[in-house]
Amino acid sequence: MNRSPARNEVFADALGSGLHRAFQVPSRCAAKSFHRRARAPTVGAYRKCGGALYDSFLSLISTIEQLLWGWWTMVFIAFVSVFLTARARFFQVVRFGTIFRSAFSQLFDRSGDDNPERMTPFQATSTSLAGTVGMGNMAGVATALTLGGPGAIFWMWVLAFFGMITKAAEISIAVHYRTIDKDGRVHGGPMHYIRKALGWRSLAVLFSIGVIINSFFSSSMLQAHTVGQAFDESYGFSPYVTTALMSIVTAIVAIGGVRRIGRFCERLVPFMTLLYLIGGLIIVLANLPLLPRVVTEILTYAFAPAPAIGGFAGAAVVKAIQLGMARGMLSNEAGLGTAPMVHANAETPHPFRQGMWGAAEVFIDTTVVCTITAFIILSSGVLMNGDNSGIQLLMEAFATFYSPAVANAFVSFAILTFCLSTQIGFFVYFETAMVDLFGESAFRYLRWIYFLPGVIFAGITDVDQLWSVASISVAASALPNLVALLLLSGVFLVIMRDYLSGENRYATAIVDKERNYIRVANRADSVEQGA
Repeated sequence: MNRSPARNEVFADALGSGLHRAFQVPSRCAAKSFHRRARAPTVGAYRKCGGALYDSFLSLISTIEQLLWGWWTMVFIAFVSVFLTARARFFQVVRFGTIFRSAFSQLFDRSGDDNPERMTPFQATSTSLAGTVGMGNMAGVATALTLGGPGAIFWMWVLAFFGMITKAAEISIAVHYRTIDKDGRVHGGPMHYIRKALGWRSLAVLFSIGVIINSFFSSSMLQAHTVGQAFDESYGFSPYVTTALMSIVTAIVAIGGVRRIGRFCERLVPFMTLLYLIGGLIIVLANLPLLPRVVTEILTYAFAPAPAIGGFAGAAVVKAIQLGMARGMLSNEAGLGTAPMVHANAETPHPFRQGMWGAAEVFIDTTVVCTITAFIILSSGVLMNGDNSGIQLLMEAFATFYSPAVANAFVSFAILTFCLSTQIGFFVYFETAMVDLFGESAFRYLRWIYFLPGVIFAGITDVDQLWSVASISVAASALPNLVALLLLSGVFLVIMRDYLSGENRYATAIVDKERNYIRVANRADSVEQGA
């Protein structure tokens, strides 16, 4: 998430030149005319002034990002996760088997599949995983290793361990406080439980705004841009054609409603995840004798500075902690408030039972998929070359076992499917936030703008700096949600104990019908909340 000032300057220069190419030089003829006009002093002064203003804007964005995602944010995220884990008495450890038995027992549960406004529990999980299993599992892990060293993976595991209960809590609370309107449509997510349980309308609005901006930048635009640039560099495909095709597929699926999204994701997400894991496991097994060394490096450099070896520049312990936690959270999204908006649509017998799907998601996303990526890179030895970072580093690692052509095709397919599923899954978040702010009627027209940014910005070579805008929007939604989770931790305990005891007073069917929500803030049921 956080980049050094030097890297920010490079990103600013690259993005500035990319924007000039995209918006000021649309054709070769225009380019020649542009360069002739650029000799005029007034135009030159104008460009200099505009460039200075743009650099100032990027500097401001970078400063805000560093402020929102500084060490205190990491501490706050960790505190919320540890606090919930302690209050739940380490449920994810004591009842680890229960989590997966409950989740996989619903794997073939088709409840809700005949309702166009609902998802089955597995469809909701697949759609949520569609938004989490993506570039963060590949490029994000590779970047964490490049900048934070092998120790970053340990801290990614730590956050995932505590994050399991965080995601279970936010999903359970979202399902409990959801609303079913007269047409059978479900409305749920952090904006709803912030407003209903806490009465903080302004905080709910801030959350929704953050989700909308994040949907535009990190999903609609940047995911499509990643695929467009990858296929342009690898196969010479026009990025405009690639992103346009992605937008068309996304629109066809998304406009069909939550059921079509759920059905699409329950087929694509397991397939693409298993394919990536199999391809990665083959490399890990081929390098099996090296795994003890890999594990030793991860554990050692989690608490000691990683030395500079070969092309690897080394990494401090603080950097390992920061990068590991940041990449881990943005990969599994525990506490970000995105998953509850999807899971609220699930046809489930009890909120906590659906919450356990969330705990399983975190384990699958980080402990399994991210770990495979880390083991591929570390066991292949490419980290020490120092030539590449991000997705290029992962591709280099695959090429140590497969032929360059096969490695390129495999990673390109993974990028396409991961980014496409993320773009489709994020539409649910976008719709939930837009409807919450503007209503159903306005959304019928506003929904079409979700499919445009990826195509519009397809030709820009470097948009790395725009990830800072996405990071700010993530913070705008994550921080209100984490505050709400702290204050509603008692509600989560009531829901959890209600399910585990078998009382089922807050079973989904009962609450959806009678709306007997658990009250907080010195209301009638506030004593029950702390039970």
